[in-house]
Amino acid sequence: MERFDVIVIGGGIVGATAACALGEAGLDVALVEARGAEASPAKPRRDPRVFAVTRASERILRSLQAWDAMSPADVFAFTDMEVWDAGGSSALHFDCAELGEPYLGHIIEPRIILAALLERLRTVSRITLLRPARFREIHVAPDEVVVELEDDRVLHARLVIGADGVRSPVRDALGIKTREHDYRQSSLVALVRTTESHRRTAWQRFLPGGPLAFLPLEANWCSIVWTRPTADVERLLTLDRASFHAELGAAFDFRLGEITDSGEREAWPLKRRHAEHYVTSRAALIGDAAHAIHPLAGQGVNLGLLDAATLVQVVLEAHSQGRDFGTLRNLRRFERWRRGDNALMMSAMDGINALFSNASAPLRSVRVMGLGMVNRTAVVRHLLMRHAMGLGGDLPKLARAPDQPLSPD
Repeated sequence: MERFDVIVIGGGIVGATAACALGEAGLDVALVEARGAEASPAKPRRDPRVFAVTRASERILRSLQAWDAMSPADVFAFTDMEVWDAGGSSALHFDCAELGEPYLGHIIEPRIILAALLERLRTVSRITLLRPARFREIHVAPDEVVVELEDDRVLHARLVIGADGVRSPVRDALGIKTREHDYRQSSLVALVRTTESHRRTAWQRFLPGGPLAFLPLEANWCSIVWTRPTADVERLLTLDRASFHAELGAAFDFRLGEITDSGEREAWPLKRRHAEHYVTSRAALIGDAAHAIHPLAGQGVNLGLLDAATLVQVVLEAHSQGRDFGTLRNLRRFERWRRGDNALMMSAMDGINALFSNASAPLRSVRVMGLGMVNRTAVVRHLLMRHAMGLGGDLPKLARAPDQPLSPD
């Protein structure tokens, strides 16, 4: 029998963040991860899949000393964002200088963030990393939770956190159901090189089948996220490179010139999932285990990091007051704080996707007019920028600037 304060199941970015924050605060944490350690390739290749990390997420990672563990050569700041619709000439432009900020966010590969977090958590003595390890059963009692691993180890704690992804065995073991919607779209990702510089700008063009984003990396390289109906994405995967470059360039209106090179293409189907509950007695879900969102605004990992930071705050505040942080009453504070914000973001992304992935002439006119109006209205544009950067709203302590006051609970 091994006893901890908290057991985190799932050692990805969100789970590792929660474990690091709790361990650094002095709680005894077991981090259970099913995958074994990956061998580092002699010459690491860029991952075509990247995350657009907001300022709020940056603050969380900085607070855990994980940000500085990432090489500057792997972290790409973007200062501008350009959004336009294929059906008209109006465009929406965001510029960090308008808010007096040095950048809007950063483009980073998931493996870079995770490696920095793992490096950090190995230095925290209160964290026990169990990898590879899988749980067999979860037993919830009134005053503790018991997790049995497949290797017959038995872990006891006051709280178990499920951070084990969209298919979440923890969620299933707890009997928490999800509401799902199949978008009938897939996202294709690849690294591409263009003849013109991206100018540290994140670009997104809305097309009838779905959005196409170019996210800036080093030199003239970008990571693209091209969302299309699934059958069309399957076709794009079969094209030879010259044909793919030509079709991609045309879809992007050759905004950065010709596509001159590209890496391997990957794709995955898109489905919205939202857990009916984030918490039960002695258990909480965070990240993709709780919600999966449409990728058009790149908010998935940022929502997950906010989940982790919020749950950590709820746990630590109860612990500092001598209260049992694993009770349903205490955990519901976390659910109230995060579920509404996540649901609002999911609905907003669904609405934008439905509005812009539509060839209707009347809707096209509304879109063009709306983009132009927002671009001309500084107050609205700044509000959208601040929200996208994580500079506003009811944020947990780890996501706030040092001089930013806390919102009342």
